[in-house]
Amino acid sequence: MMAREISIPSEDEFDILTVAEAALRDVPSALPDIVCVGDTIDTDMQEGFLRGHGTQVVDSKLVATVCGLVERVNKLVSVRPLQQRYSAALGDIVIGRVAEVAGKRWKIDLNARQDVALQLSSVDLPGGAQRRRTAEDEINMRSIFQEGDLISAEVQSLHADGSIALHTRSTKYGKLSGGQVVTVSPNLIKRQKQHFNVLASLGVEIILGCNGMIWVAPQAEGSENGHAAGSEQQSIPNRTVPPQQRKAVCQVANAVRLLALLNMLIFPSSILNVCKVSSDVGVDADRMLHPDFIPTFLQDEANRRLQESL
Repeated sequence: MMAREISIPSEDEFDILTVAEAALRDVPSALPDIVCVGDTIDTDMQEGFLRGHGTQVVDSKLVATVCGLVERVNKLVSVRPLQQRYSAALGDIVIGRVAEVAGKRWKIDLNARQDVALQLSSVDLPGGAQRRRTAEDEINMRSIFQEGDLISAEVQSLHADGSIALHTRSTKYGKLSGGQVVTVSPNLIKRQKQHFNVLASLGVEIILGCNGMIWVAPQAEGSENGHAAGSEQQSIPNRTVPPQQRKAVCQVANAVRLLALLNMLIFPSSILNVCKVSSDVGVDADRMLHPDFIPTFLQDEANRRLQESL
């Protein structure tokens, strides 16, 4: 059996997390309830409780069976693992990479537990033609997507054997180019009604994939009202992007990486908060992950949450 690679935080990362805890310790609801395997979960304030995933009752005490965040929904107490593979839900917006082309389908890597397939019948043909797929279409599949391409898609169905079926039958889905992808834990993606967003103040579009892959690209023409344009418009050659807009893309991407490093939820407002602090203190994108900037951001985050709680 192949040994599983375990990521051990570096000394700098331990220092960063120590600073984060010190900065947010006195902020109401800022620090999540994190437990390790075997830790007892506090239920003294609850009159009865329901045991959820990641927990077990031992000697009348609720004990964690995985390392993660304690979640409480009414009387239900569960533990959500900090690191896990993507578990799909119907209608999820995802970003993936084409791993294989064969047999009227594309195999897509979503970092998921199950196999993921995109059928030829579930994509729009070039030119938007609406017709039955032919043997010629199957031969020309690589003209639509080929190995290594990044795509955005939607979870169309979940099968009984655990496999996932995707579709891209909308102008907002399809091949992605002209930007960069940042991969984080799926647990850090805050589920929202809209996962295609435009940060108009920065001129940047983002797609928050529910599988933990986040696409960051320059804002395309036609992107407005906080909604990203279709994927065909998102494919902007790098040579057409002004340097200032490229810097904004890097700033947003590093803001996502910083939030992931601190195990904070990732959504448009949280990304903008990081970018605002870095701009206010004059920190460029390449210094946003430096230990000197992180305490500054944490102090601002602590002050902001204290003001919101008043």
